[in-house]
Amino acid sequence: MSEDVWSAQDTNPDAIEAALRELLRERHAADRALAPARVLNLIVVVDAAWKQEISDRLMHVGRYHASRTILCSVERGRRSLDAVATIAYEEGAGAGVRPVRERVEIDLGPEQLASLDTIVDPVLVSELPTLLWAPHGHEDAVQVLLALLDVILLDSDDAETDRSLARADELRQSVYVVDLAWLRTTPWRERLASSFGLPARAGFLSQLTGVCVRHQPASVASAALLAGWLASRLEWETAPLRSLNGAGSAGKAIAPADGREVGVSLVPSDQDVPGLVGVTVSWGAGCSLSLDRGPGGLRAVERRTGHEQQTWQVLGASRGEAGILGEGVRQALLRDSTYPPALDRAIVLRGSAPRS
Repeated sequence: MSEDVWSAQDTNPDAIEAALRELLRERHAADRALAPARVLNLIVVVDAAWKQEISDRLMHVGRYHASRTILCSVERGRRSLDAVATIAYEEGAGAGVRPVRERVEIDLGPEQLASLDTIVDPVLVSELPTLLWAPHGHEDAVQVLLALLDVILLDSDDAETDRSLARADELRQSVYVVDLAWLRTTPWRERLASSFGLPARAGFLSQLTGVCVRHQPASVASAALLAGWLASRLEWETAPLRSLNGAGSAGKAIAPADGREVGVSLVPSDQDVPGLVGVTVSWGAGCSLSLDRGPGGLRAVERRTGHEQQTWQVLGASRGEAGILGEGVRQALLRDSTYPPALDRAIVLRGSAPRS
């Protein structure tokens, strides 16, 4: 990959936009096979101290780079705008059009967040969906940018669980929400769904009597969302879980079709990476299916009365954090109809009512 770069100190949004336009014009004049990608705007608002780490994460999202990324770095004490505009492209002859990806880094101060919409708006590509990611909070920036946004990327595992789930519920009234905590549950949801898609197990879904979700201690939101997903898909009536004094939370859901009680528990378990550690669903007398994280994928164990225990490996189940962020960017262009009802049930499980 090659890059063309422009930079300036004490600049303004119009100068940034003009410089970026000139970079694109010059590069296209030199190589007409290059053309700017036109799919998605991504705005990222970060603390200056974490700018490099966030930049590194964005560089490793795989093929899901945004067309134009605007990285706003908030530095205490700063009053002027400094900016760097970069266009990246692949050199060399070849058939077809090769995409140019654009990146703008803007260094600004906290006082300028109140007018961040006027700083960012001139730099956005018009008529493209716009995604915002503010991993360090900056709620004042989020509020002022809402009118420009189509999608917001957040991580309900990053903050106190009940507050973060309520915030996701609040934001979805205005924009489409992509939640990284929800995306961490994707491999588990896929494997559970496929496991009970087999004819030999399909009937057990209507007989489930227990769900236990094991999670990294800071990933309660992911665990609640997985339990909420099961409850919403199987149409269980949920109620707040009771605290187990540091050992997680537990309670019961009701299956209205037959009045069956389903035990629901969220249990913390040590793990180096965010997300889920394992899940067990049970039915009948001594029957269960467990999925647990392991090297290279998930370890599945099925126990059924009168049958020998079965154990197998489910390969390639985890995307890793870089893959999850890349999937979050991709999801900005999609619509997942299963997240809102799962969020509603997760909020109830955590002891409050959703707004909608």
